[in-house]
Amino acid sequence: MKRLVATLALTPLALSCASTPEQKDPPPAAVEETPVTDAQPAAPAAQNPLLVKSTLQYEMPPFDQIKNEHFQPAFEQGMKEQLAEVDAIANQTEPPTFDNTLAAMQKSGAVLQRTSRVFFALVAADTNEDLEKVRTDMAPKLAAHEDAILLNDKLFARIKTIYDTRDTLGLDAEALRLVEIAHRDFVRAGANLNPEQKERLKAINAELATLETQFSQNVLNEVNELAVVVDTKEELDGLSDADIAAAAAEAKKRNLEGKYVIALLNTSGQPALASLKNRALRKRLHETSLSRGSRGGKFDNTEVLAKTVKLRAEKAQLLGYKDHATYTLETQTARTTEAVNKRLALLAPAAIKNAKKELKDLEKLAKKDGIKDLKSWDWDYYTEKVRAQRFSFDAAQLRPYFELETVLKDGVFFAATKLYGITFKRRDDLPTYHEDVRVYEVFNEDGTSLALFLFDPYARPSKRGGAWMNAYVAQNKLNAQRPVVANHLNVTKPAEGEPALMTFDEVTTMFHEFGHALHGMFSNVTYPEFAGTTVPRDFVEYPSQVNEMWAIWPEVLKNYAKHHKTGEPMPTELLDKVLATQTFNEGFATTEYLEASLIDQAWHQLTPEQVPTADKVMAFEQAALKKAGVLLEEVPPRYRSTYFSHIMAGYSAGYYAYIWSEVLDADTVEWFKENGGLKRQNGDHFRQTLLSRGGAEEAMVLFKTFRGKEPAIEPLLKRRGLMVN
Repeated sequence: MKRLVATLALTPLALSCASTPEQKDPPPAAVEETPVTDAQPAAPAAQNPLLVKSTLQYEMPPFDQIKNEHFQPAFEQGMKEQLAEVDAIANQTEPPTFDNTLAAMQKSGAVLQRTSRVFFALVAADTNEDLEKVRTDMAPKLAAHEDAILLNDKLFARIKTIYDTRDTLGLDAEALRLVEIAHRDFVRAGANLNPEQKERLKAINAELATLETQFSQNVLNEVNELAVVVDTKEELDGLSDADIAAAAAEAKKRNLEGKYVIALLNTSGQPALASLKNRALRKRLHETSLSRGSRGGKFDNTEVLAKTVKLRAEKAQLLGYKDHATYTLETQTARTTEAVNKRLALLAPAAIKNAKKELKDLEKLAKKDGIKDLKSWDWDYYTEKVRAQRFSFDAAQLRPYFELETVLKDGVFFAATKLYGITFKRRDDLPTYHEDVRVYEVFNEDGTSLALFLFDPYARPSKRGGAWMNAYVAQNKLNAQRPVVANHLNVTKPAEGEPALMTFDEVTTMFHEFGHALHGMFSNVTYPEFAGTTVPRDFVEYPSQVNEMWAIWPEVLKNYAKHHKTGEPMPTELLDKVLATQTFNEGFATTEYLEASLIDQAWHQLTPEQVPTADKVMAFEQAALKKAGVLLEEVPPRYRSTYFSHIMAGYSAGYYAYIWSEVLDADTVEWFKENGGLKRQNGDHFRQTLLSRGGAEEAMVLFKTFRGKEPAIEPLLKRRGLMVN
C-alpha cells in the first residue's frame, strides 16, 4: 500500500512528471545559497519540528524551522513508531476488521510520512551535500522498513481474512477498493514467498535502493560538472542578449570571469542549439550532452544501470513474473507489455516517416550554408530556419509576450478561475525553503479555503532538471487533512531587475504542471491511499496534459500574452502563426519521445540472463532502437539510458505513459470543444467526475464516467500530424 511506507510514490518523479515529452528543460542557473542550515549535531526530539504536526495552516511544513540535522533522527523515529504501530495492529487479539486493520494502517506512520514528504521534496528542489548524505544513508534503511511491513506474515494474514470476506462486510465502494488494493500490493511485495525467497527479496530491495539513489546523484552531479565553457562572446553569436548575459553570470559564479558558461539540462537536446550559429560549438555542446553517464570516471552510470536492470529482472521473476515490465504494467491502465508494444509500434512508422520528411527540408537549407551532411547538432538550428521561412515566424518573437508573473496570474490562474471558479491569494506570511518560492492560498467559488499552492519557478544547481508537482500534505478525510501542493519549473532566473521571459514550451509546461496541482487540490477522498495524483502512472499525466489546452485557448492567451514593456497584446498575425505551427516538427518530437519509451521497454522486458554487461550498455541501446525501426542518427532519443532518470525512479517501464495518457487527453480536448470550451459547467463536470476522485476508482472507469465512452486515438494522431492515409 502506498500509504504504508513513506518512500512509495513520494519522489517527484513518481507523483508527477519531469516534463512533457516535448518540453526542453531549461538549464540550471548559478549556485545559490540554500536556506537549509548546514549539518549540526542531531537536535533533541523536542526541538525537531518534523516530529510533531505542523501548527501552520493545512499542516504546511515549517520550512523556517527545519534544518538538515532534523531529517536523520526524524526518519529513525518515524520508522520506529510506524513499526510499533504496525506490530500492534498485527498482534492484536481482536478479529481483523476493516477499521482495526486497514483504516488503522492508513493512519500509521505520521512522522515518517511527514518527514519523507518534506525530505524528498527538498532533495529534488534544493538539495545540498548534507541532504544527499542522508539520502544515501537512508535509502537501504527505508527499503528494509518497507519490507518489514509488507512481508509481515501476521499482518498479511489479517488483510487476507478481510479480503476473503470483503463482499460480506457492507463496505462502501472506496473502502472495498482499499481492501482489494492492500491485498494486491502485499502479494506483489512478496507476502506469499517462502522465508528463503523473502530474504533474497529484502537483499535485492536494499541494493536497488542504493543503486537508484547513486544513479540520480550521478546525473545531477555530472550535468553541473559538464557545463560547456566558451571563451569569447563572438562564439555565442545567435543567442539573445539575455542568454549571453546569463552565460556570463554563470561563468562569474563559477569563478570563470571573462568567459561564458552554457549549463546543461537533463535532456539530450539543449535550447542553445536552436540559436547558435557556430557549428563547432553546437557540436561540442551536443556531444557533451549525449556523452553523460557513459564517459567513464566517477559519474559513469553504465555499471549502475546494468546492475539495476538485472536486479529488477531477478525480483520480477522471484515474484512470478516474466520480467520487470510485466510486473510493473500489471497495475497500470495498459495492463500488459503487449498492449504497450502495440501502441508504440502503431505510432513509430508515422513518426519516423514525418521525421525523415522534416530532415529533407532541413538538408535543403543546410546545403545553402555549405553543409552537405546534416548532423543531430544541426537539427534544432535549421528547424528554426525552416520555421521562419515557412511561417515567417521565429520562436524568439514570442518571448517578450510571455513574462512569467503575467503568464501565471493572467494565464494559468485566470483559466482555472474561469473553468472552476477558484481564486488565489498570495501568502507572504508563510515560510518557504527558498527565496524564489511563493505561496498562494486557493479558495473555492463560495469563499471556502481549498488548498495551499507553492510555486517554485527558477532553475538552480541544487534543483534537479525538468518540471514536476508534489504534495507536502495529501487531502484525505480520514485524518482531516487538506492539500498543500507544489509546482516546480526550471525557467532561467533573470538578472536582478529584469523580467523572466519564457519560451512557448515553458509556458505550456507551466499549464501542464498546474494540471497536476489541480488534481491534487481538488482531491476529495476518504483514504490517503487514493489522494490526488496517486493513480496509475499511465493515467496521472492525463489531467495535466488536458490543462495544456488552455495555454492556446483564445480567451486565455489574449489575457496573458502581452508585451512585458508596452502591455500590448500579442498581434493577431503572430498568434495565428503560433497556432499554425502546432504540428510543425512533430515528426522529430514524437520520434525522440518514442525512442526513449522504446529504450525503457527494451531494458525492462529483459530476463536477468539477457541483461548486458556495463561495457555493452550503449550498444544494447542502439540495437534496441534499430530493432524497433526508429534508429535515426539525426534524432537521438530524448534521454539516453545513462541519464534517463525517469526509468531509474518512478517511471521504470513507464515512460510510455505520456503518450498513453495523451490519447485520453486529446479525446478530452475534443469533448471540451464540443461542449463550448472554457465554461464553468464543463469544469465542474471534469472536477466532480474525475479530478476529485483521485485513485478511489479504476482509472478507466473514471474516464468513461467523465467522457461517456471509450477513448478514441484519432484525435491524438491528428494533433501530432501522424494521420496515415
